[in-house]
Amino acid sequence: MSRADTALHHSGWSISDAAVPDTQAWDALFAAAAHPHPHYSRHVLAAHGAAGLLPSGLRFVSVRQGDRLVALLPCAPGRDITALGGRVMRPFLSPFVTATAPLIADGPGRAAHAHDLVVALEAVSGGPAWRWPLLPTQEGAVPDLLAAMRARGWSVGTVAAFDRPVMDRRSDHDAFLAGHPSRSRFKDLRRRTRRLAEAGAVGFESATAGADLTRLVAAFLTLERAGWKGQAGTAMACRPETEALADALFAGGAGPVGVRADALTLDGRPVAVSLALVGGGIATLLKTAYDEDLRSHAPGLLLEAEIVRACHETGFADRLDSATLDGSALESLYRDRTAVAEIIALPPGHHGLALERRLRLARFEREARAAAKRALRRR
Repeated sequence: MSRADTALHHSGWSISDAAVPDTQAWDALFAAAAHPHPHYSRHVLAAHGAAGLLPSGLRFVSVRQGDRLVALLPCAPGRDITALGGRVMRPFLSPFVTATAPLIADGPGRAAHAHDLVVALEAVSGGPAWRWPLLPTQEGAVPDLLAAMRARGWSVGTVAAFDRPVMDRRSDHDAFLAGHPSRSRFKDLRRRTRRLAEAGAVGFESATAGADLTRLVAAFLTLERAGWKGQAGTAMACRPETEALADALFAGGAGPVGVRADALTLDGRPVAVSLALVGGGIATLLKTAYDEDLRSHAPGLLLEAEIVRACHETGFADRLDSATLDGSALESLYRDRTAVAEIIALPPGHHGLALERRLRLARFEREARAAAKRALRRR
């Protein structure tokens, strides 16, 4: 992690590319952020660090107002096809990060905080483009960020976009089901539950700490490794670093981000497990695994439907974020959507490749990776 190679001061504000933020200030920013997501919280970055999964060039671009941290973006430079192998800047990304919006404090000064963060991003990049995946373009302070970029002369283009399923909690579960556009899905899930119950007692359990949480995380790792991800070598338990990440992420601890595991059980044995990070009223459903021998019963979807019910009955979150990519099965279960895009943003005065050429290169790369994933899953 690099320390303070950029520092700007103006109008009482301090903007810096600094070392790891102060613990209390970081937690306070997460708690005050406009639509916070857990991936740039202290908890998640520390877990990646403990597992050895932080890039060596990681920087924390921050904006302060007096002693208060009001904006933060972890990022790193890297070589990229959109620069023909040259350097670009990216927000921090790992295979387990599903959103990349900076943390920006909410309130009357939100637009100003976003503007000052853009000033800092210009200084930190030193000219190279920003390639920015998994950006929720209509949430929180992201519209302010994009508006500030355009106002300062950045060129911004969209590589690809999709609508991610989310569920905003209604007054109760019946209100959620009323008028649901996919009522047939719930009828199908009830039928599958009855069929699964022919094999044993079907149950649902949740844990947020202690031995039960440890047991469900271990069950998740076992289920994921036994399935197609294990065969492909991409399950978390296939590599010591990613298994260590799971242990660190779901160990719990102090701070504004909590952890949660939910399981569908058959005669007490977990047959589907979902792991979530909870903070700011949002439960981000980070990973799900299920017993693939029971695929015809759709245990993963049965579990997701039970999580929806539990959310309404217990109020553990105001929103469930599916954290999925395009084409998720949760599109038929969740009623709400949030727009997610990959963008390329060129700071003013940039004289490298044109934006349109960079967009074409990024789209080509996305298509090639999607084709490779389809081929891998057919093996």
